Amino acid sequence: MATQVQPVPARSAPPDEHRRRGPERGRVLVLNATFEPINVCTVRRAAVLLLKEKAELVEHASWELRSENLSLPRPVVIRLVTYVKVPRDTHRRKITRRAVFARDRWTCQYCGSRSNLTVDHVVPRSKGGVSSWENIVTSCAPCNRRKGDALPRHAGMNLRHKPRTPNPQVFIHVASPTIPTAWRAYLADAA
Repeated sequence: MATQVQPVPARSAPPDEHRRRGPERGRVLVLNATFEPINVCTVRRAAVLLLKEKAELVEHASWELRSENLSLPRPVVIRLVTYVKVPRDTHRRKITRRAVFARDRWTCQYCGSRSNLTVDHVVPRSKGGVSSWENIVTSCAPCNRRKGDALPRHAGMNLRHKPRTPNPQVFIHVASPTIPTAWRAYLADAA
């Protein structure tokens, strides 16, 4: 009778390895050839760009990515070798809740609250307001209920900031809401 060998369970990664795989650490900031931030990508995509010599390493973590016959510093910020023309049509970019929140720095534009956030049409759609960057703001639920279907001035409310089309770098904040320290030097004008 043949004896069965029980499979050995796979060894779990050490706790510090799990921390390294967290959402803010699984992303890499991509800079254009001019050091302008243009995107956020995965570590895997960044490694491919580095290996194909389409990008160069600007900042890296203290640990490495390893394969059987290659060791590569874990990228945190990479720079494309050639300039990529980036379309500046942010006014045409899809309006999402997260993009509106990032543009408004996750703050209610009526009272300054940072909790229970939603979006609000400044000029309600029922009164002819459109869904555009210039008419949508971050609002906390109590302010949104208080304003209801009225214009802010009729509800006795004032906007802290006039809504505007966001800076293109806001979309980096949407892709990675927690900004790693190493990125901050490259995102000085963001959001």
